[in-house]
Amino acid sequence: MPRAREQRAAAQALLNAGIDPAVQREVDRAKAAATAADSFQRVAEEWLATRVEHWSPGYYARISASLANNAYPSFGKLPITEVSGKMVLDAVRKVERRGALEMAARVLSAIGMAFRYGVGTGRVHADVTYGLEKFLAPRPPVEHHAHVALPDLPTLLLRVENYHGRPETRLALKIMMRTFVRTNELRWAEWTEWDRTAGALWTVPAARMKGTKLQKEFGKPHLVPLSRQVLELLDELEAYSGGHRFLFPGIRRPDLVPMSGETINRALEILGYGEQQTGHGFRGLASTILHGESGFRERPIEMQLAHKEPNKVKRAYDHAQYLEERRELMQWWSDYLDQQLALAKKPIPPT
Repeated sequence: MPRAREQRAAAQALLNAGIDPAVQREVDRAKAAATAADSFQRVAEEWLATRVEHWSPGYYARISASLANNAYPSFGKLPITEVSGKMVLDAVRKVERRGALEMAARVLSAIGMAFRYGVGTGRVHADVTYGLEKFLAPRPPVEHHAHVALPDLPTLLLRVENYHGRPETRLALKIMMRTFVRTNELRWAEWTEWDRTAGALWTVPAARMKGTKLQKEFGKPHLVPLSRQVLELLDELEAYSGGHRFLFPGIRRPDLVPMSGETINRALEILGYGEQQTGHGFRGLASTILHGESGFRERPIEMQLAHKEPNKVKRAYDHAQYLEERRELMQWWSDYLDQQLALAKKPIPPT
């Protein structure tokens, strides 16, 4: 009843002022709809929709989640014009207090991009995040993927050789070391991608390579020439997984899901290299040795590492694959690893 009396009083006040209450209700509804359309969350979601075609699904999901978990709860429903720099900084500092410094920087960057989209679409006059990065806690230096020092390589190779876990895991370690691909490129590998005839080539689809969504959809596949040693490892692996879709099938649903992304690193931990070597670190190890000791030219090495040419002009005109040189490079690398393994097996002379 009190609520009804208040509404009647408000309606009478409008009539006394010469305003039709029904018309005013329509105006209020329109204002509410406009406010919802220009809320920070709505503007941010519009901006995200413009990036779907340009980002990989994984990156898109990370940025979307960073906003959904850390920005929308604080000010997502507010009109973007009412979101202040202090509100943004408070939300980002909550993330910092969890110790997630990288995430805090990512959240601030995403909020800033949403604001700049809002400026561009006429919803807000300025980006309130400008300069706020100066007030974030300093991030720790980037840690590159760990790999063993070169003098320790022979012992690592010997321990991998004697790994007593699943044979498929041991073979995954050995193939990863000799092909130095990224973990996801190997674990999702299918038998149909491997040419073990005279061509001796593994064709990794562009969709599985690192890059933007457009690069994954329209980019070139990555070619990995197969050394004699890798072909022998594939013959051995075929006895375990040759009847499956994946080279390294998962245990529960082998024809739907490959081995876990953590399998390689867990195996290295078991071998005693948890802090010294990661699966991805085999790429850094190969890069260091190939650039420093192999005598091969830089461009074929970088192409085999699937590193993009940093110079856009050179990249536009460089269509060479250097495939024959890369075949020699990959055979040199496998031979080098064999030589290092032989050093570990060599008996130590008496002192």
